[in-house]
Amino acid sequence: MNYIVFDLEWNQCPYGKEQENARLPFEIIEIGAVKLNEEKAVLDTFHTYIKPVVYRKIHYRTHEVIGLNIEDLDEGLPFREAAERFLAFCGSDYRFCTWGSLDLTELQRNLRYYHMNQRLAIPLFFEDVQKLFALTYETKHERRSLSYAAEYLNIAEEGHFHHALDDALYTARILQTIDDRMIRENFSVDTFHVPGCRKEEYAIRYPDYVKFISCGFDNREDMLADRVVAAVICPECGRPLRRRIQWFATGGKVYQAIGLCHTHGYVKSKIHVKKTDDNETYAIRTTKMVSEDIYLQLLDKKQNRKKKKYQKEEP
Repeated sequence: MNYIVFDLEWNQCPYGKEQENARLPFEIIEIGAVKLNEEKAVLDTFHTYIKPVVYRKIHYRTHEVIGLNIEDLDEGLPFREAAERFLAFCGSDYRFCTWGSLDLTELQRNLRYYHMNQRLAIPLFFEDVQKLFALTYETKHERRSLSYAAEYLNIAEEGHFHHALDDALYTARILQTIDDRMIRENFSVDTFHVPGCRKEEYAIRYPDYVKFISCGFDNREDMLADRVVAAVICPECGRPLRRRIQWFATGGKVYQAIGLCHTHGYVKSKIHVKKTDDNETYAIRTTKMVSEDIYLQLLDKKQNRKKKKYQKEEP
């Protein structure tokens, strides 16, 4: 399997959000990529500009970042041809690698706009190099810019940031510093396309938690009421558990619950409520073993929230 490290530059509507094309808010105008083998050695590179057709004027912020004019991009390829060449460059056995997840989202959105999205696998696994950098060098939750990471690792500045191929090369050089086991155990899954039905739902086991991706629902209420989505399952033995703390909101789009496995202990489950481009609601549920202290902390948090709710309702 090869690694395809890629970076995109895109343009947006120069006349304001009210005039943007809702199906394509960001139009890709440049693709840069580096192909690495399993030992992370560079095999090849890819670069192309893309002639824009949806937005025929460059947004001023895009121009400030990439320094290109519409005349420069008019020398590029039509998107369909550029995408075909890029996918041919990728080959048949590869995994995408990006800095963050936005590039993969916009690639799929542009492919769908041109009715080409069936070319990518579902579920789509990838390596988020930004996350891998955080896990390796800093803290689990920190997310840094590409330029910060390159400077942190003393990578010589041999190209311009915000140029697609240069950014792909910087990302590839950072990936080359990441331990193979870290990459193997902390891959990401893209959710631009969610499972189409219950049979297509899937769960992914990581070293210390399990991630479940649900199919789409019409609304949040239906999703949270679904028995499969709301189940708390022991990540060690796979048994559904009786909840010691029922689901409750701990943020605008986050719900938590805790169950008790009599063999393995307390299990915390967290649901992140998400929406697709088609306005479907789906769940990303993570489940992991926790200590009794975490159980007591969450119980206290729920009780405090309940007290505050009652206080607000009192006349």
